Amino acid sequence: MVTPALLLATAGPADAFGTVNAFGQHAEHERITRAALACAPGVPSDGSCFEPRSLDQLAGHRWTFGAVGAPDSDETLDSAAHCDNADYLDARGYPRSRRQATEALRGCIAHLQARFRQGIAAAGGTLDARGRVTASETRLRSDCTFTLGLGGRAKCEAVEGFGRALHGVQDFYAHSNWTDRSDPSRPVGPANPPGLGRSAPSPLLDLAVPRPPQPWAIPRSLTTGCFSLLVGACSRRVTHADLNKDEGSIDPVSGATSAPGTVRGQAAGNFDRAVHGAITESRRQWREFRTALLQRYGKRRGARLVCVITHDDPVRDCA
Repeated sequence: MVTPALLLATAGPADAFGTVNAFGQHAEHERITRAALACAPGVPSDGSCFEPRSLDQLAGHRWTFGAVGAPDSDETLDSAAHCDNADYLDARGYPRSRRQATEALRGCIAHLQARFRQGIAAAGGTLDARGRVTASETRLRSDCTFTLGLGGRAKCEAVEGFGRALHGVQDFYAHSNWTDRSDPSRPVGPANPPGLGRSAPSPLLDLAVPRPPQPWAIPRSLTTGCFSLLVGACSRRVTHADLNKDEGSIDPVSGATSAPGTVRGQAAGNFDRAVHGAITESRRQWREFRTALLQRYGKRRGARLVCVITHDDPVRDCA
């Protein structure tokens, strides 16, 4: 569990959908994850959703980051964890080339693919050699620890890999112009880049494959924002501050949005589109994660692993 003191020490300027209820954030990652993957109250998981205690580990609760928020605790400045710095504008004199932007985006996707595989590999440790659920590796009497590379129970490690991948794909929608429209009241430029107006899920975010998308598959006008703490590093570039849709209110049950808190989020319904894109993408990623478990471990063992990850009492429910 993350104490309030540690949370305050590690939370800095928002560089992703929010993780905490402070500093202008409204636990956006947690709320998106809950809207996407929570089981209905009182309904046991059928593998497509997470029961309450297991969802707490993935999404976070109270003063915890959860697996989906973990990159905001120890990967804050790693642009690959948040799909930052893949900025490009198809305009004369722009200081970054399309090739540089493409390689940055492919680096992000490769990073998320590695996290996805980390979760798949860790899941196997929840069962013994005979395929029985190992109680000591799956109990959730205490919260998982998802920070600084600290090892833990196998279920926690599996949830961490998936959650860190989920963080990045959710940030893709907040930090890029994939679902956006530009502000029609302002000229198009670095402070108001064009929007692609595309739907989710994005074909670029196939995390189950072993390699990032080919450069030709990435739209020429796709951009994320430049994020840096160095003064002048993002000069004349599309910046995170201009493009992000990180802040606003999200209903954790329905996913309904209100009160977008950034300039880009307020324009043309962009916050709502980013949130619903992230919800749709999160559901797709969990379907792909389940399929990957079946492919790696076989149908019977893989189905049991899905049960272990989503159920609060897997020793009882997944036998």
